[in-house]
Amino acid sequence: MRIISTALLLSCLAIVGCQHGIPQDALVLQPDSMERRQLESRRFAGGNEGDILSACSGVAQDMGFTIDESETKLGVMVCSKNREASDAGSRFMVALLVGGNAANSMDKSQKIRLCIVVKPVKAAGSETAEWVVRATFQRMVWNSYGQLNRLEGLKDPELYTQFFEKLSKSVFLEAQKI
Repeated sequence: MRIISTALLLSCLAIVGCQHGIPQDALVLQPDSMERRQLESRRFAGGNEGDILSACSGVAQDMGFTIDESETKLGVMVCSKNREASDAGSRFMVALLVGGNAANSMDKSQKIRLCIVVKPVKAAGSETAEWVVRATFQRMVWNSYGQLNRLEGLKDPELYTQFFEKLSKSVFLEAQKI
């Protein structure tokens, strides 16, 4: 028994040892990176960083998110909300196609994360402070066995449009102290 466990441990170490550092394309920009950045970012004029972060916080909470972490000195906020990920229709279809208990391993729960970064921008010849707000939405999905199935960025333009429209109104209200 001891020989088998030693052989298994050595095999695992050999497999892990075959990995060769960072992939060559790890730092290469993807073709859609500029498009994605434009989707995720908006500029706002006026106010201060605290006002912008306060507006972001209010919008996130209005959308059902809970603030997990916030560092106002760095202009960073991380929020999340938990949701069901199961789809009864797809479970039924998998159970019919695969048979038996296959539907039990389908997606069960998900966590939607919203990461917000606020940074100042210098506008040429402008006295008014300007801020760039970048928001990214991600989704983590677990199956019914508690295993992480998917980790993906959400790229739905409607989601970002909705967030930034609400944020624009909130920034205006914050600036007016309403």
